[in-house]
Amino acid sequence: MLYIKDRKSSQKGGYSIILFLFSLLLLTGCNNNNSHKDRVITEEAFSDMKAPDFIYDLKEIRHHLKSLMNSDKGTTEADRQTRHYYQDSQHPMVWIDRLGVGERADSLLDWLHLLNEIGMSEKSFAVETIEQDIKRLRTLSFGEGQNSLNKTAARLEYHLTKACLRYCYGQRFGFINPNSVFNNLDVEKSDTVRKVVKYRGLFDIPIDRPGKNYASLVIDKVRHDSIAVYLREIQPDDKMYLKLKNMLPTATGVEQRKRILVNMERWRWRRKQPIVETGKRIIVNIPAYHLYAYSDDSLLDMRVVCGNVKTKTPQLSSHIEWMEVNPQWVMPMSIVENDVTRHVGDSSYFARNRYYIYDKETHQRLNVKSVTRQMLLSGKYKVAQEGGAGNSLGRIIFRFKNNFSVFLHDTSNPGAFERLSRAMSHGCVRVAKPFELARFVLDSPDEWLLDRIRIAMGLTPETLQGIEYVDSHPEVEDRNKIISYVSVKPRVPLYIIYSTLWPDEYGNFQTWPDVYGYDQVVWNHLSTYM
Repeated sequence: MLYIKDRKSSQKGGYSIILFLFSLLLLTGCNNNNSHKDRVITEEAFSDMKAPDFIYDLKEIRHHLKSLMNSDKGTTEADRQTRHYYQDSQHPMVWIDRLGVGERADSLLDWLHLLNEIGMSEKSFAVETIEQDIKRLRTLSFGEGQNSLNKTAARLEYHLTKACLRYCYGQRFGFINPNSVFNNLDVEKSDTVRKVVKYRGLFDIPIDRPGKNYASLVIDKVRHDSIAVYLREIQPDDKMYLKLKNMLPTATGVEQRKRILVNMERWRWRRKQPIVETGKRIIVNIPAYHLYAYSDDSLLDMRVVCGNVKTKTPQLSSHIEWMEVNPQWVMPMSIVENDVTRHVGDSSYFARNRYYIYDKETHQRLNVKSVTRQMLLSGKYKVAQEGGAGNSLGRIIFRFKNNFSVFLHDTSNPGAFERLSRAMSHGCVRVAKPFELARFVLDSPDEWLLDRIRIAMGLTPETLQGIEYVDSHPEVEDRNKIISYVSVKPRVPLYIIYSTLWPDEYGNFQTWPDVYGYDQVVWNHLSTYM
């Protein structure tokens, strides 16, 4: 029999039964009027059976919880929230109640016993310790020291909460936070004097993240006996995740298993706007250096060039909204600082590359010889390149809203697509089949629109009207201006992702190199659970 020492109880002994009562067989005779003399059972009847080893002391349990909290060096959000909960002595117990520890703990253990199916270790969730302590509590198998009743109860309470929060945070939102991990990875600028560091943005996919009250939500699920249902609800159901999970048992070698687990984690990050599975959509997979343009009945794929290791292409999601033909290229400040400032005053350099300088506010062009290095670095002026043949953006650019000033575009260096490793740009994505992509994003374009794009891009027209236009406009500049802006309606979803396991057109997963080292970054964080 287990009791709890209640320091506010009456003088009769100060104890109340909290775990369970012995089963009693009350014998009754055939005559209903003959009642058993011990039919009415009172707490006092068991007063002589109370033993110190079987009495909960809440104050002592709180003391042991504090010790566990102070010795817990876990760094995950779940770990921090566990410590935060038990810092407040007013918070009620989550798992231990007047019936001891019930089926809620068993519901959690059912899922923790499946950790191997997702590549996790039961040791990282203290499963063995939890099971041993549940057995001690249910069989009253207490001992001295670490296995005393109150230490067992405190340890079980703490480990169950921590394991539950770790599991719920991980399976519902991902075991790592890609926003904090990737957007604090590459230093863009640093000032060692003022200790100011600016990191390069590398991840801008809107995903679900736990709010500040998420731990309280999970704890409430436990306390209101609905945790079993919730644990089922939070399981990832993305098709890619499930396919990768099914590959795990047949993984050959440590590296393949590691690659599967890392990519499973990526598909735990639940997009607020999931990748659409019908209609037109474009996916750029950075490690594959490939673009896939899907429609309901076709696939257009092409090689791409992505950002180099120092100027990585960010992961993002957006929509293609418009195209510009023969666009001007306005240089990012990083390129101006690193490449252009050393040529200040060299008019031949600017003329040879068809660069010009203009005032940001007035858009008035400046004489190159009058511009100083300090002026270029002031942020008041821009360096741009004239559109047309030889422009760094090529003959067409595909515009979409994003926070990085990166786009899909043509290139003046098509030979780059022949290289095996194509991490060469300043962050934008260069596409090998720009006209085909333009035709793809347009909704039932007429042939004259397509021919105007061809003519402006320097391609051979295919309609009689296009051929006649070229014959009557011998000047290249006139042909370049036949069309400049093309709206894309409806907008086409675009996803720039990083996946080192990605299915080909037949649905078979292909392995791609970890070009930015992101697999290792994710693995370093996942190793806490392995």
